[in-house]
Amino acid sequence: MKIVSPILLGLSLAAAGSTLTAAQTTQQMQMPKVIQVFREYIKPGKSGAIHDNSESHFVQAMAGAKWPTHYIALNSLSGKSRALYMTAYDSFDAWQKDTDAMNKNASLSAAVDMAGMTDGDLLESTDAGVLSYDEDLSYRANGDLSFVRYFEITSFRIKPGHRKEWHDLVAMVMDAHKKAGTSANWATFDLAYGGDGDTYIVISEDKSMADIDKGYAEDKKFQDALGEEGMKKFSEMVADTIDRSDSELFEINPRQSYPRDEWVKANPDFWMPKHAAMSMGGASGQ
Repeated sequence: MKIVSPILLGLSLAAAGSTLTAAQTTQQMQMPKVIQVFREYIKPGKSGAIHDNSESHFVQAMAGAKWPTHYIALNSLSGKSRALYMTAYDSFDAWQKDTDAMNKNASLSAAVDMAGMTDGDLLESTDAGVLSYDEDLSYRANGDLSFVRYFEITSFRIKPGHRKEWHDLVAMVMDAHKKAGTSANWATFDLAYGGDGDTYIVISEDKSMADIDKGYAEDKKFQDALGEEGMKKFSEMVADTIDRSDSELFEINPRQSYPRDEWVKANPDFWMPKHAAMSMGGASGQ
């Protein structure tokens, strides 16, 4: 796949692995409608165990309050050193209710504020964004992260006035993957707040880096499914529709995450490493 353009690499999403097999997941979890993403840019030399320890104070605060809203932490494996903290909600209204409830919980609010003061010393800067799920532009998306280890996140800035062409382009990609029988999967989100308009965030999941290898190997199937004329049309549509794109690789960090109990129960060795479980006193209800 290295011979094709970065945009084809990102949009074809052939590098998106099979994520979860039928034997690994007991139910298809509903994708969240809204995701709040808080991004931290880490100072040089302040990542790794130092940042894990700082972030553990947030996890301990949430676990101590038995807070029902969970989040996952992603650490960058490409680009500038940064961490993403993703909190999922069923709606914007659910997000507000969660925020209001937290503000009324004096002990939790105080613990989070104290953790934030300590964590701030490790950071260069922070920002935040809000994502809104688009089911029509998603393909085999699964909300169960029990066995997921890596996220491939691609942002697409669409040229103004080309949303219909973007939908047509994604439909072409979906049809080609179905025809080729690849293992591709992705969830598409509209960047509702916190960035340029007409921006889509496409997230694919991998349970191991072997899934990425598999995706590269499957790219020929994708191109064969499109055919020579289809590839030509595809390239033209990309040029006409997409202003720019960027692909990055992230790894889930369980030590900085406050995961759902069902994920922990399904894969405790990953979500609750022994030394982390001891230091957090059984966070996440385990």
